[in-house]
Amino acid sequence: MTTLLLSHADCLKHLTPPGHPEQVARLEAVEAALAAGAFDALRREAAPLAEETTLRMCHPQHHIDRIKGAVPQQGWGKLDADTFVSPGSFQAALRAVGANLRAVDQVVGGQAQNAFCAVRPPGHHAERETAMGFCLFGNVALAARHALERHELSRVAIVDFDVHHGNGTQDLLWDEDRILFASTHQMPLYPGSGAATERGAHGNIINVPLPPNSDGARFRAEVETKIIPRLEAFRPELLLVSAGFDAHAADPLAQLNLREEDFAWITHRICDIADEYAQRRVVSSLEGGYDLDALAASVTAHVRVLMERGA
Repeated sequence: MTTLLLSHADCLKHLTPPGHPEQVARLEAVEAALAAGAFDALRREAAPLAEETTLRMCHPQHHIDRIKGAVPQQGWGKLDADTFVSPGSFQAALRAVGANLRAVDQVVGGQAQNAFCAVRPPGHHAERETAMGFCLFGNVALAARHALERHELSRVAIVDFDVHHGNGTQDLLWDEDRILFASTHQMPLYPGSGAATERGAHGNIINVPLPPNSDGARFRAEVETKIIPRLEAFRPELLLVSAGFDAHAADPLAQLNLREEDFAWITHRICDIADEYAQRRVVSSLEGGYDLDALAASVTAHVRVLMERGA
């Protein structure tokens, strides 16, 4: 079996103003890192466009229309203080969602063992009716819904190790007892949600806030004691990953002190759960990470583990 890499040039056409941290150069750095010879064994595929109707698995039509209506003919449209759209943004967002849905199809269908979606805009801050935090639509939440509805799975787990809480994923899946959502994140930090007391309508949310300056040892201990046992009890049939690399010590937007080896470790632990309960099926999607060198190195560590475990 192989590791599938999904991306598309349209994701480079989502433009943000000069100096914005969620910039085209992020994906260019990831693509350059994954062009190295060590990644020749990846099966590469262009991300398809998601149908607009699939967005309604998580978002109402008026939200979709509002995003489309904000897209300018030139320059930028502003959705909030941090979230912008350009002429290519809606198409890029459909590619990001399409990559995740295609990855689920391929992994659940047995054509790939696991997958990484190198896409932007990211998705884990996008709430049901609110685009925010650089995110337009809930890429990974939509992938989870797709796995339930299209592939008739019964239990899907999402692990989000971005430094910011995945408030959008939490909002979209609050009432969904078939999906377990586990998030590690710095607190206090944007967007201000993610307290351990936020548990979902069915106890299906696990929030593990970490204080500023937490290191890899603290991160690993919290994952082992608070997330791994819940994943084992849940017995997911598919593991999805919101792979944000902004918890890296070099990242400019936060104050956690993880390193590449910590991202490799969490990838291995996710794969351990997938090996035991989910027929080794893992789909990962890029979220944050804003220091370009740290992002490239962290993605490299993450994808190397996926390739090793998917072989």
